Amino acid sequence: MVDIGVIDSSAQILTGGKQDYDALLELIGDARYVLLGEASHGTQEFYHERALITQRLITEKGFSAVAIEGDWPDAYRVNRFVCDESTDHTAEEALSGFARFPTWMWRNTEVLKFIDWLRDFNHARIAPLHKVGFYGLDLYSLFTSIDEVIAYLDKVDPWAASNARSHYACFDHYERNSQLYGHMLSMYGASHSCEDAVVAQLLELYKKSEKYLEHDGSTASDALFYAQQNARLIKNAEEYYRNMFNRQVSTWNMRDRHMAEILEHLDRHLFHKQSSPAKIIVWAHNSHLGDARATQMGDRGELNIGQLMRQAHGKQAVLVGFTTHHGYVTAASDWDAPAQRKQVKPSLHGSYEDYFHRTAIAAFYLPIRGNYLLQETLAYKQHLERAIGVIYSPETERQSHYFYANLSQQFDAIIHIDETNALTPLELTSHWVSGDAPETYPVGL
Repeated sequence: MVDIGVIDSSAQILTGGKQDYDALLELIGDARYVLLGEASHGTQEFYHERALITQRLITEKGFSAVAIEGDWPDAYRVNRFVCDESTDHTAEEALSGFARFPTWMWRNTEVLKFIDWLRDFNHARIAPLHKVGFYGLDLYSLFTSIDEVIAYLDKVDPWAASNARSHYACFDHYERNSQLYGHMLSMYGASHSCEDAVVAQLLELYKKSEKYLEHDGSTASDALFYAQQNARLIKNAEEYYRNMFNRQVSTWNMRDRHMAEILEHLDRHLFHKQSSPAKIIVWAHNSHLGDARATQMGDRGELNIGQLMRQAHGKQAVLVGFTTHHGYVTAASDWDAPAQRKQVKPSLHGSYEDYFHRTAIAAFYLPIRGNYLLQETLAYKQHLERAIGVIYSPETERQSHYFYANLSQQFDAIIHIDETNALTPLELTSHWVSGDAPETYPVGL
């Protein structure tokens, strides 16, 4: 049984004041990686508090990059905007690249405010090499990344661009539909795959690195790095979609290994660019950032970024999870369905969220690392933990959104906000504005 008194005595109340996260910054210390989660992809408070923490890490601890659970080319368009290297005139225009479902995940009012803040912060910095970047870690942008590699080579090496077109022509039969590629391979076999072509193109980009770096210093270095990571994404995305319909292969592991790989390459690029170790903040779902070994995911043989970063960097990686008990969330009812403002049911009895709710504290920060009494009570046994992604199915709440976890080993700290609100998309639809009817709404109407 979890001792609520131990949670209550360890919890540090969040008041909205400037000192709210002093203790978290102290826990972070000199760590180089701070992974800030979310228990849903559509909760306003998660995004807001995460941005506040990120601003303090940038201004007070010199963090140099934000890396998100978003596609590499779409995020890099934002990176150009915040670094004054873009033709986009507004943050909303820069975010328009996030056009793939779920658009609200990054095209929302909280991210918009943060991007404006980051551009202003960078604009005030004298040294261009010390501007804070914004990057994507995900691998869903197969065809966009193909376009970006070819566009880069068209500028620096037209002959190589022609060669890249030949390599990537392998995908021409799939109507720019990644899932169609995977589906066709599942029917006709690996002999039709583009694996060899995408590996060859990635190797070619690296072989010619020195030639491409003969151009304009750091500008050439950034452009080459962007193209190389697009080529890496294409290679990993091809493998991901090739195995999408193969139940014997974990595409979850492929995706998280890819995100960790991009993160490590970003780390090295920034080190060479700045001549000092990079410090990076990661924004992603709790399920990607909490150590998978402490959850049912790990029992199934699944891993995630949080686990990989801990294994590679130990206490240099700080994992912070977010939880809520009830409120509203922006989510869809099915894949590619419209965004809706949905009511989040009160957390299930015996879940971590339920125990946090019983403290009767509206919002608090809970330091786990180094708090041995709290670790002991949280680790008494595994408890349920809630995860809402881009789809929320309250009618199958237990099956769809809960898993067992050992929170004390999963995260270094937790931020709990008992009642939360739905994230506001930049494009409001009638589905979102109308929202869910309250629970007291007459059933028969």
